[in-house]
Amino acid sequence: MADSPVLPTELRAWMNLLAAAGAVEQQLRAQVKATLGVSHDEFLVLCLLADHPPGLHMTQVAKLLGRPKTRLTYQIAMLHGAGLVTRGGSDNDKRCIQVALTDKARHLLAEASAPLACTIARAVAQALGPGQHEVLRGLLSAADGAADANQ
Repeated sequence: MADSPVLPTELRAWMNLLAAAGAVEQQLRAQVKATLGVSHDEFLVLCLLADHPPGLHMTQVAKLLGRPKTRLTYQIAMLHGAGLVTRGGSDNDKRCIQVALTDKARHLLAEASAPLACTIARAVAQALGPGQHEVLRGLLSAADGAADANQ
């Protein structure tokens, strides 16, 4: 697909990616609430913690999710109240709060992962047409080449 006179391929690909992410989030919200009993934002916290088994400091979670710490404090309190995360002081710095998944959260995520992944795949397929898939593939290939060149 050729560049439009106004938007380069990379910008169009980014806009398509944002549209697909919005479509996924919209379809995922209700399913996450029904399956896990948490909000979409709380689900993102759980997924991030699932990828960091020993847990993370609250500041790391806020940074990785691009969320304000005050909003994250509320989300962690809700997840803690539901028995899905633990929170405690860090061994290295008592001012930092470390959060981690509970066994209950790991079990719920393991059960819910396959259906949620199917929902994501369907939403992306519906949001992006074949031409948009090609643009995104090209953008990812270009990003891989740029990453290799920077190493």
